[in-house]
Amino acid sequence: MKRYHVFISGRVQGVFFRNTTRKKAQELGVNGWVKNLEDGRVEAVFEGSKEKIDAMIDFCEIGPRLANVEKVEVSEEEPENLDTFKVKR
Repeated sequence: MKRYHVFISGRVQGVFFRNTTRKKAQELGVNGWVKNLEDGRVEAVFEGSKEKIDAMIDFCEIGPRLANVEKVEVSEEEPENLDTFKVKR
C-alpha cells in the first residue's frame, strides 16, 4: 500500500476535475480524496498499489477534456488506510 499527495496546477477548477478524478479512482480501486484549493489548484491524496496510483497520476497530468494542466507535484506519505474515495468541499 502506497500513499501519494498530489497538487495539480493550471486550468483545473470549473472543468469537472474533481468529479472525473473520483470516477477514475473508483474505476481503478484507489482510495483517497480530491478537493479544490483557494489558490486555483486541485489537491488529491491517492492510496493503493503503486501501479494504480501511477495510473491516477497519469490521469492528473492530462485531466478531463476541458482542463489545461500545467504542473503536477507529487510527494509520498505514510498510508492512512483510507477505505473510500471522496470529493471534499
